[in-house]
Amino acid sequence: MEANTQTTEPKEKLNFLEEIIEESIAKGEKRVQTRFPPEPNGYLHIGHAKSICINFGLAKKYGGKCNLRFDDTNPVKEDTEYVDSIKRDIQWLGFQWAEERYASDYFDQLYEWAVELIKKGLAYVDDQTQEEIRLTRGTISEPGKESPWRKRSVEENLDLFDRMRRGEFPDGAKVLRAKIDMAHPNMLFRDPIMYRIIHAEHHRTGNKWCIYPMYDYAHGQCDSIERITHSICTLEFDVHRPLYDWFIEALGIFPSHQYEFARLNLTYTMMSKRNLLKLVKEGAVMGWDDPRMPTICALRRKGYTPASVRAFAEMVGVAKRDNVIDLGKLEYCVREDLNKVAERRMAVLNPLKVVISNWEEGKVEMRKAVNNPEDPKAGMRDVPFSREIYIDRDDFMENPPKKYFRLSPGSEVRLRYSYLIKCEEVVKDAEGNVVELRCTYDPMSGEGSSSDGRRVKGVIHWVSAPHAVKAEVRLFNPLFRTEDPFDTSAGQESWEYNLNPDSMVKVTGYLEPSLKDAPIGHTYQFERVGYFCPDTDTTAGHPVFNRTVTLKDSWAKINK
Repeated sequence: MEANTQTTEPKEKLNFLEEIIEESIAKGEKRVQTRFPPEPNGYLHIGHAKSICINFGLAKKYGGKCNLRFDDTNPVKEDTEYVDSIKRDIQWLGFQWAEERYASDYFDQLYEWAVELIKKGLAYVDDQTQEEIRLTRGTISEPGKESPWRKRSVEENLDLFDRMRRGEFPDGAKVLRAKIDMAHPNMLFRDPIMYRIIHAEHHRTGNKWCIYPMYDYAHGQCDSIERITHSICTLEFDVHRPLYDWFIEALGIFPSHQYEFARLNLTYTMMSKRNLLKLVKEGAVMGWDDPRMPTICALRRKGYTPASVRAFAEMVGVAKRDNVIDLGKLEYCVREDLNKVAERRMAVLNPLKVVISNWEEGKVEMRKAVNNPEDPKAGMRDVPFSREIYIDRDDFMENPPKKYFRLSPGSEVRLRYSYLIKCEEVVKDAEGNVVELRCTYDPMSGEGSSSDGRRVKGVIHWVSAPHAVKAEVRLFNPLFRTEDPFDTSAGQESWEYNLNPDSMVKVTGYLEPSLKDAPIGHTYQFERVGYFCPDTDTTAGHPVFNRTVTLKDSWAKINK
């Protein structure tokens, strides 16, 4: 009998959300509908990027759709500026929503459902202030106290709620609460607030409304209206899920279901919108898109690619428990992507002038340089070579240790894409600082070998001094000195003491001339230095470059 040589493909390992979706499909669910529901009260950050990748990615994998729905239920904090930035960020990441929706699209329906709950005896108007409500909610071990207005009749509640909508009462005078159980072990069930009065112009509905629904009341119903099958939230909403289900069941509407995954926490990174806003308002950073911020627009300005952010989201995966991810993983992902796509250029950020004494004055020779060794189709470029060049000061040592393969008195190195040079003389200023090197070159070494076949181990980068583009170069490090920005164990009064004073260091760099008009959004590898991109602060005659990431993870080693 012939042996069965057929092999089977290894089964794909699923995360728990994929398992949930596949189980629902196996039970007969014929469609997958997700949504990404940001509140337009700030800029999205890397944590939101993970959620975007999950919601849009799951919909794509299972042939479903993902809506973009703005949770615009607080007109005081929300603005079209944030709406526009959120849409821009999602599209930059490479995703497109099926439908663009807003919670405000459903204000009429949400109001009608609130009236229905009042008629069912499941909601009432309370005259207590929000502070009084907070104080009477009780504790985990003690039940709350019922409001003195809890026993109002249905007719009175309907009348008061209608008058709330008509604007008869000032902010904070009344709220609408669900009537559930003031002794419930889940504190969120202790007659949660459904509506509050806010006399403020809404960015979409203007002044039509002066009462606005709370998140716990609006969210599940919005999901139900859109017939969301898998409402995916971060783990802090786990305790909100029973209330999400309660409202849907009480109204008898489409049963959307909520599932939670662990939110993203990164070392040296703060994700709190409130504290990020404080950094912006107090001028600790240059704005929401400051490359030191964790916002998506900041990553874009810093030179990150959409592919690198998506790769990071896939790397960290979908977990059920909160954990802290090493910032180095995000930097690893952008290095991996840029190594494949970034064109190479030479730049000197700590210049030391070199005069090649046996090179003819005024002579300029174009040397051929590879644009990207990872991509043969990227081609070659011309780099000017002249009598005077800049090398990096770190590539010279007057008294080198053993096995030092860069430039030193009497030694030779190869200039990248060019000749062998030998240091013949060191020129110093009155204080004894090295200000210039006098070297000679081997005219027969330009094709990668020397005239007599000798080899050198050192290869350094350089730029032609008369052709160099002078630029402001910003070297970014983590915004915080401690892995946990909120760590005050060393006696600090607040997280602000952990801000890193060296999070941005500005230096003057000299770049090869092909970078003179480098387009914004294009990232390059400065050979032997790191990855850099032109900043939006660039002006005519004053190029500004941001360091996207170093070639190696040096920050983590320094801070161990």
